[in-house]
Amino acid sequence: MTSAASPRSAPGFAFRAFAPRAGRWAPLFLFLLAIIVVGVVDGQISRGDRGITPINSSGDFLATGILVDVTGDNAEDAREKGWREAQRKGWAALYRKLNGSDGPALGDSVLDGIVTAIVVEDEQIGPRRYVARLGIQFDRVRAGQILGVSGRTLRSPPLLVIPVYSLAGIPQVFEQRSAWQRAWAEYNTGASAIDYVRTAGTGADTLLINPGQTGRRGRVWWRVILDQYGAADVLIPIARVEYAYPGGPIRGVFSARFGPDNKLIDSFTMTGPSPAALPDMMEKAVARMDAIYTNALAAGVLRTDTYLVLEKPVEKEDLPEEVAPGEDALPGEIDASVPTAAPAGVSTFTVQYNSPDVESVSTTERTIAGIAGVQSASTTSLALGGMSVMRVTFRGDAAALSAALAARGFQVQEGGGQLRISR
Repeated sequence: MTSAASPRSAPGFAFRAFAPRAGRWAPLFLFLLAIIVVGVVDGQISRGDRGITPINSSGDFLATGILVDVTGDNAEDAREKGWREAQRKGWAALYRKLNGSDGPALGDSVLDGIVTAIVVEDEQIGPRRYVARLGIQFDRVRAGQILGVSGRTLRSPPLLVIPVYSLAGIPQVFEQRSAWQRAWAEYNTGASAIDYVRTAGTGADTLLINPGQTGRRGRVWWRVILDQYGAADVLIPIARVEYAYPGGPIRGVFSARFGPDNKLIDSFTMTGPSPAALPDMMEKAVARMDAIYTNALAAGVLRTDTYLVLEKPVEKEDLPEEVAPGEDALPGEIDASVPTAAPAGVSTFTVQYNSPDVESVSTTERTIAGIAGVQSASTTSLALGGMSVMRVTFRGDAAALSAALAARGFQVQEGGGQLRISR
């Protein structure tokens, strides 16, 4: 009598017969998976339309939103008259903002000497009419003397900015361009007491700086990120935008957060009549965020996490006597004509590097200054679009500095007592 196979044996037989065949395809499957992963990571890094390069980081004063409506003999004459009027209005607005009263009226020749730039926010040019909204930028040193503003102000340590933009409950930083990111990129940070470290959102920024990073608490990885951008701590300004209905009123909820623990400092809400008001809302929200962070700095809230700073700051009393010649003198105020003995093992090197634009100069300086053993890194000869020269003070020899630069991704060439680096 022949017995049929039991229900339990059939599936097991089928699996044993298929297993060797699946094993033959496993290496090919893993290879294809690796290609897909590499392609996704490469696409995440190489896409160049995500970020916006930060601009206007000078320390000059800026008066924005100056409205002009003038006529002239022709379009060029009307525009020139409009800019002249904007300079006068901008000066009055700046003086009133800083001193709370109307200041002295300055002539056009004086204003031409203290105005460094005119920012065109919006303009309409007709055959004989010029209507525009402009921003006027004033030189901090020359205008500060008339304004009565001191050149020395309270300044925070460098703080990395991660602007998180939340739309429909989905947070993002550099995954897509947003009005929140643009507002931070265009904000004049030079006049602020906060030393903002803003990134362009290109290259590896999309991988290192993302909404997931703001939720991490581990200090080790945060130290790696902050060291990459030359920052001491992190600021996390969050903007959440809500639409009542398509084309209807909008509502923005903003939160000013700080540090790896994502601590809330303050929050506020703004509204707009339609999506067209979003850029203006974001611009005003960034200015209000800056005021919140500045007040927090003055109140002692923005204290750098001790676990994020590995090196102990050099105190004045720890400096050698020959480096600090007077009780009130700081290291940066030493007379260059007085020779000083360099600390043992510290050498000065000349480093040449490519500088296609201003952003590349500041990025290279921050990267080299963040290398362990580097005491100072400053550009002594600037050539935008060419080869600039940097002076680097380093505790070690040329071989050690070359190895440290190579570890940061630079290609190093030595010759003639100088170093030349490139990406």
